[in-house]
Order: sequence, then C-alpha cells, then structure tokens
Amino acid sequence: MELRNDNENSSLLKSVDWFTIILYLIMVVAGAISIYAATYNFDKAGSMFDFAEFSGKQFVWASLSIFIGFMLLLIDRRMYEAYAYPAYAIMILLLIVTIFIAPDIKGSRSWLVLGPVSLQPAEFAKFATALALAKLFDTYGFALNNWRSYALAGGIIVLPILCIILEKETGSALVYTSLIFVLYREGMSGFVLFAVLCAITYFVVVLKFAAIMIMGIPLGNFIVFIMVMVLTVIMLAMYCRSLFLTRNVLLAYVISALGVWGLSLLDINVNGYVYFFTMITGTVLYLLYGMFREDARKIAFTLAFIGASVIFMFTVDFAFNNVLQPHQQTRIKVTLGIEEDPRGAGYNVNQSKIAIGSGGIMGKGFLNGTQTKLKYVPEQHTDFIFCTIGEEEGFVGSTAVLVIFLALILRIKSIAERQHTRFARVYAYCVASILIFHLSINIGMVIGLCPVIGIPLPFFSYGGSSLWGFTFLLFILLRIDADRKAYGSW
Repeated sequence: MELRNDNENSSLLKSVDWFTIILYLIMVVAGAISIYAATYNFDKAGSMFDFAEFSGKQFVWASLSIFIGFMLLLIDRRMYEAYAYPAYAIMILLLIVTIFIAPDIKGSRSWLVLGPVSLQPAEFAKFATALALAKLFDTYGFALNNWRSYALAGGIIVLPILCIILEKETGSALVYTSLIFVLYREGMSGFVLFAVLCAITYFVVVLKFAAIMIMGIPLGNFIVFIMVMVLTVIMLAMYCRSLFLTRNVLLAYVISALGVWGLSLLDINVNGYVYFFTMITGTVLYLLYGMFREDARKIAFTLAFIGASVIFMFTVDFAFNNVLQPHQQTRIKVTLGIEEDPRGAGYNVNQSKIAIGSGGIMGKGFLNGTQTKLKYVPEQHTDFIFCTIGEEEGFVGSTAVLVIFLALILRIKSIAERQHTRFARVYAYCVASILIFHLSINIGMVIGLCPVIGIPLPFFSYGGSSLWGFTFLLFILLRIDADRKAYGSW
C-alpha cells in the first residue's frame, strides 16, 4: 500500500472535493441524531452518545467511518486501479464463504459474526464490483459492441447478485441491478433499458389485473397484448422507420378490432387468446416477409421484442408463484393493492405512512413523534428511519433530507463528467447509480410505492456495515477525483 508524503498530502487537501465531504458529514450526523429520535425511550432516556443506545453505537461507527474515509484518501489512486480485480475476487470469495458459515438471522445468511461485531459482506462488495466494472471499461479497446463485452460486463454484475441471492438477501442483491445504468452511459443500446421497463410494466399489469376477466382471458394479459401491439406499431414507425410496414400493420389492427366489435353486436363472443394469437401470428408472418424489403436487422429486433413480450407475459404467473417466497408474494400483492393485510405484511408500511402523514408541514418536533415513541413502526431505526424524520421534522425536514441527497448525487454526476479517464468516470457513475437506487427504493417502500425489501437509507439507517460500505464507495471516488488534473488538462 502506498501512502502520500507531506507535500502530496498538502496538495491532496487542496484538490479533494470538500463540498462532497461536507454533505457526507451532514448526513452521517443527521442520521445518528435521527436514530436517537427513533429509539428514544422516555422511561429510561439515555444520552445520545451513550454506547448502550443505538445512536451511541452509530456515532462510534460514524467516527470510524470518517477515519476510514480519510485513510482511503491517503492511498495512491493507482492502487485502486491496480487492485480492482483482486479486491473483487476477494469479495466474491467472502460472499461465497458467507453462504456456508453465516448464522441464520431472520431467514437470511448474510451476516458474518466476529465476536461482538456483525458485518454484512454484501455492503462492501458494492465498491469492489464498482472498481472491477470500471477497470473492465478502462481496458484498452473495450467497448460494448459485441456479445463478449456484454458477457464480461454482465458477469461482473451478476456474480455478486447470485451469491447474495444464495444468502437469501434479495433486497441487497437487487442493488447491483442499478449498474445497468452505467452500462447505458458507456454505450449500451437503449433497447435494453426499454426492454427492462417493459418487463417491469408487464409484471405489474399481469399481477394487478389477474382476477378480472375480459373476452375469456385475464384483464392483465389483455392489456399486455394491447401494449405489445401498440409498441410494435411505434417501433416500426420510430425504430425501423418504415412507413409501409407501419401503415399496413396498424391498418390490420384497426380492421380486426372493428371486426371483433361488430361480432359483439351480433352477440358472437370471440375468445381473447384466439383473437390476439391470430393478430400476433399474422404480424410476425408479415414482418418476416417485410425483412426482404426493409432493414432486416431492425425488423428482427422488433420480432424478438414481440416474441419475448408474449413469452414473458405467460411466465409471470409461474415465476411469481414458484420462484418468489410466500412473504415476498404477499408484500408485492399488498403494494399493488391486490390484498389488504394491515396487521401482517402491510403493517410496517401503514404505520410508516401514518407517521409521515401525522408530521404535517413542520413536524411534531424533535423527540415528540408519537408513532416513533410508541414503537408502532418496526425497524424504524434501520430501513424505516425516514418515517421518523417525516413525523418529527414534517414535510420541511423530509424535503431537506431529499435536497441534500439530490445535491450529493448531482455533485457525483459533476465529478463523473470532469474525469479524464474512463476508469474514474465509470466508477463515479457506479457510485451515483447505487445511491439513486437505495434512495428511490427506500423512500418508495416507506411511503408504500415499493414492496418492503430491506434497503437501508444511505448514511441515515442504523448499521456499521451499511455506513462503512457507503463510505468506501464515496471516499474512493473522492481520492480518484483528487488526482484528475494529473490525467489531463482543464
């Protein structure tokens, strides 16, 4: 490990991004104070800095995190590039070991118990994965222009996901999927993001409207069929840029819809599956013919989209019932409004929304939150810490927290764009993507927009592993950024 001498340290102090460090310190301190508020007990109130309190422990983690952060700033940035792959390999090995030796805690085997301390390797694997991905993109001649490059980049992302899923920690595994946005920034086709968005939409629609029948098929499948047909027309018009194919396919859809409407007037029922399969099959055959006169590659993409959409639609029900765990199924159903479970899976979210709503504009004041003090919200000092902020600090305090996060994310984006090496830029976007995912999902599940999947709020939720993991992510970026002038001119 190479450390800097006194002159280099002086230069580092001038070049490091202090605005980001100040934002970091504000969030860490605010997080520890919020944890004190979330766990405060009037009957036996202790000091905020008492180690017996969660807040006291968090201040210890925070102090160590700040120390670790500044130690990371002293390491030569070239070390992060040189040891990116070894660090990734070590973390993958640690994740694999965790699967077998970690104790079962609430159905998950993701924590390594080292005496009085418990660490979650999945939190530390984030920075290692980000470094490995950045190192891959910095390889001479590497570009996302063939299947081999996609396989390498995807493999780096998928490997920790598989390991963490085997630890039965699905929430932490999902965090790594956010790195797909980094691939998009570095040249991945927008078609992939489009496909992912469609898949999520299909999944929600199929489940949400599965119980309602129309034309002999579930309403969810009916809507997805319509979406596929509409998106096919849009792709032919905007992606394939073929007025001839777009016009004919659209005309066929309109005529067939009018035909079905006419038959319904005669009290003749048409089975939805027969109708849609006829339309989809006809469209596919027609586009196969169109490949001989238009751009065959783009039409092939359109055909692949149609086929994948229909197949995915019919696998949603199987995957939901046979892949997801019962508690995961219930959480999704509660989030989508399919089931009501106010005393079971929906209890946390309902109490959280009550707490946030009761805060009003200005909040009830520090240590005056009734929902918090009466312990109505489980895990309120970890994954649901934001409900404490919303109840005690109100809309103003909640907005202030979101503004600080927005400032941090925008600052990281600015740091990313001013880099002179691909390694630094890719790593910076990895950090931004992970933070955005954590923030979006955590706030989403606290207010009932996302299923509860155990995603902590960065720098605020209680836990040393989470805080240290984000500290590694952020301060490695700051160290890399501090040497940007050495890799190019302004």
